[in-house]
Amino acid sequence: MDYQTADLADYADSIILTRESRFEDWDALGFQTKAGDQFARAQIRYVGSGATGDHSTDTRTIKSQGFTFSNMLLPAGAEGPEHTHFDAEEAFFVLEGEIEVAVHRGAEIAKRTLGYRDMIVVPAGVPRSLKNVTAQPALFCVIIGAQKPQVPTYPETSVMHGITRD
Repeated sequence: MDYQTADLADYADSIILTRESRFEDWDALGFQTKAGDQFARAQIRYVGSGATGDHSTDTRTIKSQGFTFSNMLLPAGAEGPEHTHFDAEEAFFVLEGEIEVAVHRGAEIAKRTLGYRDMIVVPAGVPRSLKNVTAQPALFCVIIGAQKPQVPTYPETSVMHGITRD
């Protein structure tokens, strides 16, 4: 919809995304459960499709113009495996619960716990992982600084190394 020519009320409606119009997509990263049930988590898309694959048919999202934005629902004990985005920085902003984030360099790992309104920004090329170490679900924003990020890579130190998306 073109801002200059569209009815302004219709245009405003086209750029608003409500919580009620979102859904938890447990399949977006479902392939990772091949490495264990602890990798089950839900993506809730708002802008673009993140780096989880092609969700261009998801008409509830706004097309990305320069970044992607989603929420991730991480059940108690669930993990996001070590991986690297070589083309974009990635940020996590915690909305509910706590997550343990880890930055990796070979066998060396630095872990920190983030809670409500805490944030980490991981530069492009830096491997990271995360885990919900509490008994409660965690919900956090995921922002990736690219219109359509490349699918991330899983280094040899990641439990996902060699696991395919099919």
